[in-house]
Amino acid sequence: MSSENRLNRAYENAKTIPFDDTSKFILFSDCHRGDNSFADDFANNRNIYYHALKFYYSEGFDYCELGDGDELWENIHFESIFEAHKNVFKLLKQFHLEQRLHMIWGNHDMVYKDEAYVKKHLSSYFEPIDDKDKSLFEGIKYHEALILKHKETQQEVFLTHGHQADWWNYTFWRWGRFLVRVLWKPLQVWGIADPTSPAKNYTELIKVERRIKRWILKNRLKVTVVGHTHRPRFPEPGDIPLFNDGSCVHPRSITGIEIEKGSISLIKWQINTTDDGTLRVVRILLEGPQKLKDYVENT
Repeated sequence: MSSENRLNRAYENAKTIPFDDTSKFILFSDCHRGDNSFADDFANNRNIYYHALKFYYSEGFDYCELGDGDELWENIHFESIFEAHKNVFKLLKQFHLEQRLHMIWGNHDMVYKDEAYVKKHLSSYFEPIDDKDKSLFEGIKYHEALILKHKETQQEVFLTHGHQADWWNYTFWRWGRFLVRVLWKPLQVWGIADPTSPAKNYTELIKVERRIKRWILKNRLKVTVVGHTHRPRFPEPGDIPLFNDGSCVHPRSITGIEIEKGSISLIKWQINTTDDGTLRVVRILLEGPQKLKDYVENT
C-alpha cells in the first residue's frame, strides 16, 4: 500500500470533531514519554510539559496528541511509563473526564490501535497506598486520525501522526521496535542515533514531508497537521498547508500548535531566567496567529 493510500484510509476512517471560533485546541505530539531512565528523552522536558499542560487545562483547551505520546518501542510495558510520569497522566485523566482528550497513535505507540490492549493497560492503574485499582482512561479510544470540522465554514483540519508517509515505520514498525529495544536503546547512552528515524535522518525527513505534500495537493489543499519528523512547520497562506507541531523532546523546550478563535499558531514552551536569577517556564509565540480561513481549499 502506498503512502497516498495509507493517508486516504486514515482520512476516511478519522473521527470528526466539530468546532467553531470559540473552540480552543492544543496539539502536541512526539512526547515519547519513557520510564525516566537514561534513554527517556521526555524526562528532560517533563516539568516544562507539565506546566504547559496545566495552563491549557485551566484555560479550557482541548488536548490533541498526534501520536508517539508514549515510548513503547524502548519500553515494553505502559505501567513503567505511568509510574515514571504519574502526575502527567493524572492531569491527562482530568482532560479525559471532561471529554477534552483526543488521542492519535503513531508508530512508537502503534499498539494503541488495538482496542483490547488499550482497555487492558490504560483503563486503570494499581495504587499501592490504597491497595486497589483506580480508574485512569476508562473508555478511551485511540484513532489513526482526527478531523476538526468548522461548524460554519465546513473547513476541515486533518490531524494525524504522519508516519503513513514513512514506509518502514508504518509497515515494519514491529521490526523497528525490536531494533530499538535490542540495539539502539543501549547505544543511545553513547549518543548513537537510530538511523531509521526521520527525526534524526534529514534525507528521510524530506521524503516524508514531500509525500504528505503530494497528498495535500491531491486533496484540495486540505489543512493538515502532523508530527513524526519532530520538525516544526508553519506555512504561509498560499503555500501547501502542511503544518507540523514539532515535538516535546527538543533540547530544553517543547513545541506545539494552538487553534483558538479560528486561528492557528505555532508556540514553544521553555525555561527562561529572570533578572534576579529565577527560573520560569514561559510560552513563546513562534508563528501566527493566522486565520484558518486564509488557507483556502480548492473547489
